[in-house]
Amino acid sequence: MTIWVDHLPGTALTPEGVDVRAYDGLRHHEWLRGKLRERFAEDSVVWQTELLIKGEVEIAAWPISFRRLVALQYHVRAANHDAPGYGVVPGLGRLTAEPLAWTRADLRWALYVLRGWSGSYDGEAFQLPAIIASQLPVGDVAEFVPGLEAALDEFKRHWAPSEVRRSIGFAYGAAVTRVTGEVSPHLLGTGDGFGFVARKHLGERTTDRAVAEALEFACTLAKPVPTRAWSHRAEALLSASPEVAGAVRGLLVAFCEHSRWLTDDHDLLLRGVCWLAALDSGEETTEVLAGTALAAALSADRTAYPNAPRTAAAAIEILAGRAGDVPGQVLGRLALSARSKPVRKRVREALERLAVARGWAPGEALELAVDRHGLDGDGRREFPVPGADSVPELLVVEIVGEKAMTRAWRDGRPLRSVPAAVRPHAGPAKAFAAEVNKTLASERRRLEDLMAYDRTWSWEVWEQRYLRHPVTGTLGRRLIWQASEDGGRGWVSGLPERDGDGWVVGGLSGAETLVRLWHPVLAEAGEVAAWREHFAGAELRQPFKQAFREVYRVTPAEVGTGVYSNRFAGHILRYRQANALMRVRGWSADYLGTWSDGWDSLAVRELAGGEWQATFRHETAGEQRAPHYQVEHCSTDQVRFARRDGRQWAAVRIDEVPPRVLSEAMRDVDLFVGVTSIADDETWADRGEHGFREYWEQAGFGELAGSAEVRRDVLGRLLPRLAIGARCELDDRFLRVRGTRAVYKIHLGSGNILMEPNDAYLCIVAKGTGARVSLPFDDDERLSLILSKAFLLAADDKITDATILRQLPS
Repeated sequence: MTIWVDHLPGTALTPEGVDVRAYDGLRHHEWLRGKLRERFAEDSVVWQTELLIKGEVEIAAWPISFRRLVALQYHVRAANHDAPGYGVVPGLGRLTAEPLAWTRADLRWALYVLRGWSGSYDGEAFQLPAIIASQLPVGDVAEFVPGLEAALDEFKRHWAPSEVRRSIGFAYGAAVTRVTGEVSPHLLGTGDGFGFVARKHLGERTTDRAVAEALEFACTLAKPVPTRAWSHRAEALLSASPEVAGAVRGLLVAFCEHSRWLTDDHDLLLRGVCWLAALDSGEETTEVLAGTALAAALSADRTAYPNAPRTAAAAIEILAGRAGDVPGQVLGRLALSARSKPVRKRVREALERLAVARGWAPGEALELAVDRHGLDGDGRREFPVPGADSVPELLVVEIVGEKAMTRAWRDGRPLRSVPAAVRPHAGPAKAFAAEVNKTLASERRRLEDLMAYDRTWSWEVWEQRYLRHPVTGTLGRRLIWQASEDGGRGWVSGLPERDGDGWVVGGLSGAETLVRLWHPVLAEAGEVAAWREHFAGAELRQPFKQAFREVYRVTPAEVGTGVYSNRFAGHILRYRQANALMRVRGWSADYLGTWSDGWDSLAVRELAGGEWQATFRHETAGEQRAPHYQVEHCSTDQVRFARRDGRQWAAVRIDEVPPRVLSEAMRDVDLFVGVTSIADDETWADRGEHGFREYWEQAGFGELAGSAEVRRDVLGRLLPRLAIGARCELDDRFLRVRGTRAVYKIHLGSGNILMEPNDAYLCIVAKGTGARVSLPFDDDERLSLILSKAFLLAADDKITDATILRQLPS
């Protein structure tokens, strides 16, 4: 606090009648009042101040001069108090409701007294300087603006409840704005970096009084949706100056550019700014609000906490009522990419309102909102290149496999790379490809979510949305579908195939045909094997694991336990990795920690369009060590299911859960265990005695879970086609690899390695991206790791890594 005191003009002398020693040495003591009674007469300023603090005095009869002295004495008490005054009734509001006879010296002294502030977070110590600055003539306050701004900056560097921060910020901001007429420093602070970006976009508008007033008003919005009175006032402020609308748009554009976490103050400001912008119904404003929703609802560090939760809530509410295709497209993207449970709930409700307003059937909103990006039916868009004949005629953005690519074309043929002469013109095409890839990622996730949904489409609707759509079609045409001509009593399976200008599935098509997405849990073992052989043999790749998808059916043990499953209980996971993976897969969960209720958590995911809910309990495991006491490991527990019953969830027996829902939820939990279990930690054997060592030994080489069983099936089809195939064989749990030095057993679940004949452990820490083998899917890194180890060990005579050689037999 001593640095900013240098901003104060003159010398801060103590006003007459104020005892700066009254509270010295008496902080935090309950006998404060007794000591004060002994030291001061009951009619003194100090004693009356204490009664005021306790709310035990009537001030109506006090003369203004006495009120001023009591207010100054109150300020001494607040500035020298180390902790918030719980239960205290602050009296400054009553004392200063009627302007008092303040002087410039009072303001100088009040700011100077703050040098003794010790960081209490109730804000009491900062009230009086702002009150005096607001009641003094403007001319008397001008030279104190640097001191006021510095004091506010000092306060904001310490934690305080958001309502206290806002109250103090508004008070100081109003005092400074009275003098400067500029946007207040508390509105666009420096705590998160957004203030710098915003001021750059606003430019000279920061000095416009109408803009400052509008932004101050924006901060008064207390809920995601404004009242009529608030909206009427907003309209008046927008019409007060043409600069206001530009400033509002500029702030939202600045935030889209910033796209990072915001402080509560900036989040509160932008919530109101969104509703100011919403008064313009134009398409450009809708685009800006859509970008704001994405920037606010998502997280720059890929956590579950949104960059700006209040702003996100406002933008989502606004988009639900806007016209055009953009609102549905953005809400659809957020429904699949947002990791925050409150945000996902708000997005779902917004999509439901949008569907009702546009006459869409339940579940159709996400399908109809998919952006086409102006692509043609083959997923292409051309970008002509200006210039001479020596450069290609055009750049083409086209979807190839899993992503949109930018390629140069000449004479109707694609070139291997974009020529140097064309690269300066490739910016718009590359930016366009990036947007298409975002939509592709969202659609891939949406289609995979449909695996849990027993939904059917009429042929015409399905063909338009899943085959002919330029983005969705590139994915849908590589998936297995089922068609029925008898209303769903019998189904035939097939990949979509061209038939003239149309399509067929399993030889069926036409208006009377129903279509649904194929799932192996509903298929016979022979059919599943045939599809796997088809994709492996033809080296075809699906957008996600479908033919080779793991299947989880009800077990006798789960029939016995009834409403819960212990199938994946008792595992030890790396907690932070597991928590991150849960959020990637659409599960929400409270964090584990050392606080009172942080010892366990319930991960929750809604499936089948929100009709079903799966929960997965997990608890802290092991010790939380100093200095951070972070949870490093968690243990797994029960999985339960519930069905939506209005606004509530009703628990359901495991054997009553639809097969698709059960299999998809269990697949996720198996993924959490398979990917984040300590069983796959190659270095665990070197940790000596550890509480989890027994689990590591059992799980790292034990029975295979569903994901590892599928891995075994894939390897059985791939090995005959690989160069190392003759050196490899599969047994129940291991891939055996014959090297020249030893025979190695790679566990199909953990990837851990044992060496025959005595099962000595071999530690090989993964490096690189794994073996380059064509797989029918791309979402099993463990399989790639196992293959990479197999290729390495099959040629163990060529190993040069000393850490591996020391472990091998001579």
